[in-house]
Amino acid sequence: MTEVVSFRNVGVRYESGPEILRDLNFSLHRGSFHFLTGASGAGKSTLMRLLYLALRQTRGEINIFGRDNVRIPREELPEIRRRIGVVFQDFRLINHLSTFENVALPLRVAGVEDLQIRKNVTELLEWVGLGDHINAKPSRLSGGQQQRVAIARAVIGRPALLLADEPTGNVDDRIAMRLLYLFEELNKLGTTVLIATHNRQLVRRFGHTQWLLEGATLHDVTQSS
Repeated sequence: MTEVVSFRNVGVRYESGPEILRDLNFSLHRGSFHFLTGASGAGKSTLMRLLYLALRQTRGEINIFGRDNVRIPREELPEIRRRIGVVFQDFRLINHLSTFENVALPLRVAGVEDLQIRKNVTELLEWVGLGDHINAKPSRLSGGQQQRVAIARAVIGRPALLLADEPTGNVDDRIAMRLLYLFEELNKLGTTVLIATHNRQLVRRFGHTQWLLEGATLHDVTQSS
């Protein structure tokens, strides 16, 4: 199987403090689906930042899409990042743009034609239950609605790698299930998916590989969950 990401003996520390993450050794293969669990403060968000190239490791080796992350020239980083869809905990929507324009942004950057953008974005917003809020600015949306906009923006371009940090934390169980089905459909098209979540019930229901981040290291707990 093709490796999308590989970590080899990766460690992270901030300044002179102890390692927040240590001796991480794992691979994400094309088309795989993983859940990442762990207590608050375990380092899940730090691991996510490593994966979308917002942070560099203190030691060890990270390869993403076959490239050594420390050897990727700065000018090539935007192109690499466009292959990664990210759902942030704080959403990071652009306040002056409508729901439609926030979701359409990755397609516009990629040069997709307007008619195709209109079709794809409208269909996806209907799927996530935001068809009636297509022209609303983020300030007019609830936290759960903003979260769904952020998810739609992350998946609209069918990224090679999807990273979602607590993507169902602000929505009810019905919407959470619908969003997970959306991630699964994207996964079936070949996207590699990693979801960080505290929702153990959701993890058990979907039955994908489960990793636990504990004691600064990563453990595969799929069989015991």
